[in-house]
Amino acid sequence: MPSGILYYAAPTPNGHKVSVFLEELKAAYGLEYDIVRIDITKGTQKEPWFIKLNPNGRIPVIIDHNRNDFTVFESAAILLYLQQHYDKENKFAFDKDADADNWSEMLQWIFFAHGGVGPMQGQANFFYNYATEDIPYAKKRYHEETKRLYGVLEIRLKDRDYLAGPGRGVYSLADINVIPWIRFYKKAGIESLDEWPHLKAWVDRSFARAGFQAGIDVLGKPL
Repeated sequence: MPSGILYYAAPTPNGHKVSVFLEELKAAYGLEYDIVRIDITKGTQKEPWFIKLNPNGRIPVIIDHNRNDFTVFESAAILLYLQQHYDKENKFAFDKDADADNWSEMLQWIFFAHGGVGPMQGQANFFYNYATEDIPYAKKRYHEETKRLYGVLEIRLKDRDYLAGPGRGVYSLADINVIPWIRFYKKAGIESLDEWPHLKAWVDRSFARAGFQAGIDVLGKPL
C-alpha cells in the first residue's frame, strides 16, 4: 500500500491553502506528499472518478495513504484534518483541550474566512474575470463586500501580527486559511492593499516564511 498524502489540486486560493500547509508540515516534520494537478479549466474535477472523491466536484481533495486511504475534501476541513493527525506538537494550531480559548479563536477566524472572504471574493473574481456578460451591480456588490471583509481583518490585525493566539498572535491555520485568497486581490478589482496597512504587513510577514512561499510555488502558475 502506498504511503503519504496524495493531494489533488490546482493553483487557486483554495488549492494554495492546503499546499502551503503541506509544505509547512514537510519542513516541520518531514511529511511526505504527492500532487496530482487537476485541470479545472477542462472540467476534470467533474469527471466520474473525481466525483467519487468529492461529490461536490471541487478541488482540493486529499487521500491519506497513511490512514487507510481516508479521503477529505473542503479546504478548511483538510487543514483541520492534517493538523489533527500530523501537527503533533501544535506548531500551527493550539491544543483544543489545554488551550481551548485560543483553539476556539482560531476556529472563529477559519470559519469567518471560509464563509466570508472565500465566497465573496470568489464571486468578485468571477464577475470581474469570467462572466460572459458585464453585470455592474454584481461586480460592485462583491467588490465592496470583499473590501469590507478586508476591513474586518484590518481591525483584528491593528495591534497583532497574526489572527489567533496570545499576545500579538501566533502563525496558525487561521492565517494559512485566508491569506491565499488575499494574494489574489487584484482579481476582485482591488488595485492595492495600501488601504489596509496592517493586513498588508501580515500578508508580507507570512509570505516571508519559506514554507508559505514553497506552498505557493509548488502548484505552478495561478489560473
